[in-house]
Amino acid sequence: MPQISQLAETFASQIFWLLVTFGFVFFVVGKIMLPKVLSTVDARDQSVAGDLAAAEAARAAADDAEEKWRAEENAAREGAQKRIAEARAQGTAASEKRLAAAHAETDARIAAAEAQIAEASVAAGAEIEAVAAEAARDIVARFSGAKVTAAEAKKAVKAALNG
Repeated sequence: MPQISQLAETFASQIFWLLVTFGFVFFVVGKIMLPKVLSTVDARDQSVAGDLAAAEAARAAADDAEEKWRAEENAAREGAQKRIAEARAQGTAASEKRLAAAHAETDARIAAAEAQIAEASVAAGAEIEAVAAEAARDIVARFSGAKVTAAEAKKAVKAALNG
């Protein structure tokens, strides 16, 4: 085979060109392409790190905003509860005031009614005594025929009624 017999003559030449080609490829890849790839990887890593830092800062800002919002909400809720308590207190005071006025009016009516009842009772008692005295005079006059004065009859009726 002629290719094998030429191998010894072309061996050194093939090794030379192999080394030149690998050297050229090594130079192109190592000195031109590899730095570009590494710079792209570094840029991507920096971009990811920057995005993560921005996301962390945004999360921290959101947490702070949420905390501030919760504090404001709690303050507003406490203020509303205070206003409700004040309104209840005012309503209770107004109700108690109206109730006291109604009680005073009712007490005044009751006192007036009791006074009227007392007056009516005194008047009725006086009328009963007068009727009883007159009836006693008439009874004494019919049964015994004796005449009793109005003053004596009133005295006897008072003694009998008052015991």
